[in-house]
Amino acid sequence: MLDLRRLALICEFARRGSIAATAASLGYSPSAVSQQLAALERQAGTALIDRTARSAELTDAGRRLVEHAERILAMVESAESDLSAQAVTPAGRVTVTAFPTAAVAFAPALTRTLRRHGEITLRMGQGRSGRGMREVQSGEVDIALIDDWYGGIREPDTMRVFPLLRDPLVLVVPRTHRLASPDVPVDLRELREEPWMATPDGEPSRLAVDRLMADVGGHRPVPWEFEGLSTIIGLVAKGIGIAAVPALALAAGVRGIAVRRLPGPPVGRTVHAVARSSSVHRPAVSVTLRAVHVAARLLAADLEAVEPVPR
Repeated sequence: MLDLRRLALICEFARRGSIAATAASLGYSPSAVSQQLAALERQAGTALIDRTARSAELTDAGRRLVEHAERILAMVESAESDLSAQAVTPAGRVTVTAFPTAAVAFAPALTRTLRRHGEITLRMGQGRSGRGMREVQSGEVDIALIDDWYGGIREPDTMRVFPLLRDPLVLVVPRTHRLASPDVPVDLRELREEPWMATPDGEPSRLAVDRLMADVGGHRPVPWEFEGLSTIIGLVAKGIGIAAVPALALAAGVRGIAVRRLPGPPVGRTVHAVARSSSVHRPAVSVTLRAVHVAARLLAADLEAVEPVPR
């Protein structure tokens, strides 16, 4: 009979692409990974890995086994979830990953709700939104908070995607700026010569800002680029320039800035929670997903009241 731990190992190898990366991901030595894969080959009775002096890749049989293994592991997790659903008290560790602004924004409400469930332990990490769905699919995390700027989220058969809130792009200016006053209308054409700041070229929020300014027409400002929305907002507070950022990035509170709604059609992103279909009924995961929805409702109410409050 094929060993479940070794099936999980070959799935991880398929995702990582090398024995060294698989070992680093799981905290094993490369030799231990190689030995376990070799043991799986003996159990399967066929070569699963094509090894050379410098690389290793799945054989056709290995790829077929990975397809079977992913379904088998999902069924095992589903069975575990079904059995644990009979438990009276939700318990166990739940791992959540989120893009940085969501991690900061969701953490307070999420932890307040989960404190009522003393048997649940939460581990919340930060990562790029594009990795969140892959980490859920691979079993590295239970829930991911991801953002979608283009309306292109597709729900795979093995996953559940839960829309949480709409996060609009807003204008942030120093508190001493003329637009800090709510009585002054925002006209983006008049802001083309202002010192703009934005995330680096290619980042989703930067693409949204570029689209926003392109719609204005005429000369498009070339912003100074900084990694991290919190860095940009901090520089705005110091009077360095202005920026358009997702409103969720202001959830932690920032002094020295004013927030204004942008004119024209709304520009922004949708925030989703993602979990495996096989795990959503596990009591601890189910409770955590409900806590995420509660946090989203509270944040959505805050975002509705975003304009224009000097900070």
